Amino acid sequence: MRALIVTAVAAEADSVAAGLTPHPDPDTPGPRTLPGGYLITRRDLPGLALDVLVAGVGPAAAAAGTATALALAPYQVVVSAGIGGGFAPAAPLGSLVVADAIVGADLGAETPDGFLAVDALGFGRSVHLPPAELAARAAEATGALLAPVLTVSTVTGTAARAAELAARHPLAGAEAMEGFGVAEAAAAHGLPVLEIRAVSNAVGPRDRAAWAIGDALAALTEAFRVLGPVLANWGERHDRQDRPDRPDRPD
Repeated sequence: MRALIVTAVAAEADSVAAGLTPHPDPDTPGPRTLPGGYLITRRDLPGLALDVLVAGVGPAAAAAGTATALALAPYQVVVSAGIGGGFAPAAPLGSLVVADAIVGADLGAETPDGFLAVDALGFGRSVHLPPAELAARAAEATGALLAPVLTVSTVTGTAARAAELAARHPLAGAEAMEGFGVAEAAAAHGLPVLEIRAVSNAVGPRDRAAWAIGDALAALTEAFRVLGPVLANWGERHDRQDRPDRPDRPD
């Protein structure tokens, strides 16, 4: 099985790769550059090959980078990974959130009666659903909150905006800027998608002094120490289901 892990920035990609290779092999190749200037790093685990991509910040950059990588190699699953804001009190600093829904939270229109999602306008979609079994197993293995993750183009920086999002999405666990873009690209290729966020700040008034980026990156590394085997086992089971004539043992 081959998985594409999509991050926004190099610090996130490095944290993911560190979790996938606690003791890196000195012969492991370094990052390579894809068309468009995207950096991608290969990691190999038993039964699983992973490519960790740095796609850029925001849903448009994430979609473009993911689509570029998917056009160049065959993958079976795509994961959006990185740090993000957590909705208090459900997702405190340093905790993890695995998405059971990936929501384009500001994709739509403002009206006198409030926000209308693009679905309600009669075109497009604003939600992607990861495979329920995979999301549940990932959340259980990492100790993460299983909840919707909101994708926004502008990070929340006021109490009023946080309250508005919480009112529209009362079960939301986190917000970030890339998941929906990654999910759109994955869907265009007919691939399942997963999103995991490590919480670096609270969704609400912007207070950089209270951010815990280092703790969030460390949590992301620890998450991928266990997510690799989860992805490999999920992929193996679904491969057997797709090929029922294959014996339930190594070839």
